[in-house]
Amino acid sequence: MARWVNSGGPPIFPRKYTRFEKARIIGARALQIEMGAPVLIDVPENVTDAIDIALLEFEKDAIPITVVRRLPGEKGR
Repeated sequence: MARWVNSGGPPIFPRKYTRFEKARIIGARALQIEMGAPVLIDVPENVTDAIDIALLEFEKDAIPITVVRRLPGEKGR
């Protein structure tokens, strides 16, 4: 569900997340789960850690987060 967006442009497909983007997405989602956000997938009974749950959600493409990647030469907002 996470999408690629060129700042102000159409979605860019298919792209692979960098290790930094992946870490940021999983970390942010784990924090949301720790703070009481609902889990978006069916979790096995033996998985209780928020990071493991967020990783499962990431692998199943269930995390509703958009990655905005600015291309070289573009000005930020």
